Amino acid sequence: MSRSRARAARRIAAAAAYGGGGAGLLGGAVLGVLLTEVALAKRVVGGSGDTPPQADGRYGSAFVHRLGNPPLLLGMLGDSTAAGKGVHRPRQTPGALLATGLAAVAELPVELHNVALSGAQSYDLERQVTLLLADPERIPDVCVIMIGANDVTHRVPAARSVRLLTEAVRRLREAGCEVVVGTCPDLGTIEPVYQPLRWLARRMSRQLAAAQTIGVLEAGGRTVSLGDLLGPEFASNPRELFGPDNYHPSAEGYATAAMAVLPTLCAALGLWPEDEERPDAARREGILPVARAAAQAAAEGGTEVSVARGRWALLKHRKRRRLPGHAEPAARRRAQPRTVRGMRPSQPPTPGFRPSDN
Repeated sequence: MSRSRARAARRIAAAAAYGGGGAGLLGGAVLGVLLTEVALAKRVVGGSGDTPPQADGRYGSAFVHRLGNPPLLLGMLGDSTAAGKGVHRPRQTPGALLATGLAAVAELPVELHNVALSGAQSYDLERQVTLLLADPERIPDVCVIMIGANDVTHRVPAARSVRLLTEAVRRLREAGCEVVVGTCPDLGTIEPVYQPLRWLARRMSRQLAAAQTIGVLEAGGRTVSLGDLLGPEFASNPRELFGPDNYHPSAEGYATAAMAVLPTLCAALGLWPEDEERPDAARREGILPVARAAAQAAAEGGTEVSVARGRWALLKHRKRRRLPGHAEPAARRRAQPRTVRGMRPSQPPTPGFRPSDN
């Protein structure tokens, strides 16, 4: 199954590279029924028109005394998941959670700038990247992108979706940003979508996630799969991990996703132990052909994929970290000098910031 998914992902990524729109993954009639069902499900459970809380600002106020080091700059891009729709407090959004965790590991303040937009498709990434790069003196050190679900539900051709994401990652990398992409989530977790449409939604989501991984790696970024992570765990505990609309994650759901993304975010900045950068066979890690690594990651949530060499990719199952206690930003975003990339913490991570039991 993973080999066929790898072939499909490779075809989509190849079409994206050559500018093709991409053929549909399913027959038109079946696809139409599926997307109608998903749209109905969103109408039934996703009636909230609430605006995600504004979480931009500075996190890690405990480290402001380290005056010799400017803050790290974190950018968030993507759709409603990246924006934090479904929660009501800034500190519960994924951007705030990641900024707080990154500050604890780096022992530096972190300034968050979130340009994600609810309902955004990959088409919107060009605008979002332009916003983040508008000030040459404030280019983010690292960016996190979460995108894909709206591309599936709005029938954006997969190859086009991957091409738009790849272009966004490439622009950010050329500007000097590290990039981590949380790939397409699993639409099969939406409760009102029943079999066989649930299976079809899962298949489409995973194929897009695998193709996204190939494109992101080629553009110089890293990926973390969110689909399966937000699948079995959400399915087994939907009342806690889904928000009130049963469509977007709850605060606990966002924390689950943030715990999976944070180690990769830190590793991208050189803030993770060096021995963690080698594959551990005991954790089913290894160096695989890119397409196979992408397919395998799409089937197992929380899996990181990064470039190893040439057409080979490093597949990692990093230990999740409990997020430290988070707080509202201490100050709104303001002009600061550029940070030094790749800075490592001078002390061990903040006490209480430890591997989880997951």
